[in-house]
Amino acid sequence: MKKLASVLSILMLLFVLSACGTEDGKAEDKTAASAVKAKGTEKAEETTGAAIEVTDMIGQTSTFDEVPKSVATLSSGDLDMLLALGIKVDGRPTVQGPPNKDLEGIAEIGNPHQPNFEKIAEINPEVIIAAPSFKQHEANMERQGTKIVYTAANSVDDIKKTIGLFGQLFDKETEAKTIQDNITEQIEKSSADKAEAVKTLLVYGAPGTYMVALPNSLSGNLLELAGGENIASDFPNEEKYPQYASLSVEKIIERNPEMVMLITHGEPEAVKAAFEGEMLKNPAWKNLDAVKKGNVMVLPSHLFGTNPGTKVVEALDVMKESLGQVK
Repeated sequence: MKKLASVLSILMLLFVLSACGTEDGKAEDKTAASAVKAKGTEKAEETTGAAIEVTDMIGQTSTFDEVPKSVATLSSGDLDMLLALGIKVDGRPTVQGPPNKDLEGIAEIGNPHQPNFEKIAEINPEVIIAAPSFKQHEANMERQGTKIVYTAANSVDDIKKTIGLFGQLFDKETEAKTIQDNITEQIEKSSADKAEAVKTLLVYGAPGTYMVALPNSLSGNLLELAGGENIASDFPNEEKYPQYASLSVEKIIERNPEMVMLITHGEPEAVKAAFEGEMLKNPAWKNLDAVKKGNVMVLPSHLFGTNPGTKVVEALDVMKESLGQVK
C-alpha cells in the first residue's frame, strides 16, 4: 500500500508540474503574440506617418502619401532650385538661349503664360510647381490627378522659403538647408558693402507696356539690398500686379532718377529703344540726370526678367555693379 501511495504521489506531482508548464507556455505565447501585435501596430503607424503635408507660398496645404515621384514646373527659377536639390524633373518650361546639357531629356511644357496642357497630360506628373497665376488651371489639373504647389519669388526670402518648401516635399531638407545658408551668407556679405545711395527707377515691360517695379518686387528688394533708392517706393500699386505701379512720367521727371534700369523677358535692345522713344515724347525726359549721363541700362533677362532661383546672389551682384557705374 505504501508503495502504491508513493506512486500516486509522484503521478500527482507530475500532473501539477505539467499544468504549470502549460500555463507558463500559454503566458509566453500571449506575451510573444502581444509583442508581434505591438510591432505590427508600430509598423503600421510608421507607414501612416510617411504622409507628407506641405503648406505652399500662398498658404495652401497639400498632402502626399509619399515623396512625389514625378514633378514638372513652368518656372525656370523653380527648375533651377529643383535641379540644385538633386530632384529629377519630368517637365520644364520652354526657355530661350543656348542648349543646356542639364535640361536634355526633360520634356518642355510651355511657359507660365502659355502652358502646353497636352504635354502636361502626356507627362501626367504627380505635382506641378507653379506661380499663383496658374491657380486658374487648378481644377483642370486636379481632374487629371495632378496637385499644384505654388511658389513665390518677390524677394530673396521668398526664394529661400521656396527652397525649404521643396526640401520638405521631396525629402531633401538637409540639402535645402545647405543652399539656404549659402545664399544667406553670400547676400549678407554682398549687401554689407553697399553702393552709395543712387536714385533709381526700375521699369518692367515690353514695347508699348511699361510698369514701375516697387520695393515689394524681387528687383525692388535687390535694389534695396544693393544700396539703391527706389524713387517709385510710394507709387500706388496695380490691383492685378501688386508688385508694380503705373508709369507716371510726370512723377519720374519730378524725382529725377540718376539711374534707369529696364527689366524685360527678351529683345533687350528693342525694349530699350522703344522705351526711350516713348519717354522722348515728353521733352523734359532729356533733362533727367540718368538720360543726360547715359545711365539707362537693360538688366540681364535671365536674372531679372524671371525668377533667378539659386542665382539670386548673382542678380544682386549685377545690381550692385550697375549702381557702381553711375557717372
